[in-house]
Amino acid sequence: MKRLLTLPLFCLISMHCNKQQPQSVNADLVEVLQEDKAFENTPPPPPPRESPVNKSTMVSSSPVTGQQEPQPSVEPISKKIIKNGEISIQVGDVKKAQQQLGDILKKNKAYIQKEEYQNTDTAEKISLVIRVPHQEFDGLVNSFSDGIGSVTSKNISTNDVTEEYTDVSIRLANKKIYLEKYRNMLKTAATTKDILEIQENIRELEDEIDTSEGRLRFIDDRVDFSTLHLDLYKEKVRSSATSKIGFGSRFADSLTEGWNTFVGFSLGLIALWPFLLIIPLIIFLWKKWRSRRKNK
Repeated sequence: MKRLLTLPLFCLISMHCNKQQPQSVNADLVEVLQEDKAFENTPPPPPPRESPVNKSTMVSSSPVTGQQEPQPSVEPISKKIIKNGEISIQVGDVKKAQQQLGDILKKNKAYIQKEEYQNTDTAEKISLVIRVPHQEFDGLVNSFSDGIGSVTSKNISTNDVTEEYTDVSIRLANKKIYLEKYRNMLKTAATTKDILEIQENIRELEDEIDTSEGRLRFIDDRVDFSTLHLDLYKEKVRSSATSKIGFGSRFADSLTEGWNTFVGFSLGLIALWPFLLIIPLIIFLWKKWRSRRKNK
């Protein structure tokens, strides 16, 4: 009888143990899921603080990746000032004034870039384009005030091109960066179409770089060496208001002009010799015809 009661009791205990084990597993699984859900709901940590951006660094869109990339910072550029001048000087002797000019240019480390000579009926003139280091420009201009002749006109101008120079420099640096990127892409290009497109972009960038570098060289040249347009002239017919020209020079010019006028008049008469021959012949024939008509 005891055995019969023990067997059902053992079965009940076994069934109860089997039911308790899955419940513990399910409880563990629920705890894991709750932890995962809690982790997902946890707000992410704040992003790291970025270092302050340099004001000299600019941001642009890359033509290669289409993303914004910082441009390289450009070193501070000193003032770029271009000086130009125009001076006209009236002299008594052009050749002598030109010799004096040579000494002045040598003293101020200047040189003649262009020279043009004109000799007309009214004036003799030498037009010069002079290049001088910008440090010597003011000294050269002041050297013309005395010793050569009378300064009849003077125009000095300055042009600040610092902003243009800085802008061209920044663009040039960016173009060089993009050119390097395109060259790296060309090494890994897989199709002919990609190769041709990259090569075309490289060609355009190289042309733009050459243009920008040429512009910078031109500005540097104009900044380092100022340009002065100088005219040395002598009037062949002068008025009494001429300054720094003596009476003797004006008297000699008047005699020369009078002689030139006489020679010109004489040559004009000689040029009319056909008329001087034909007109008397016409008058003779007309008188002869008139006398015959009266006799009839």
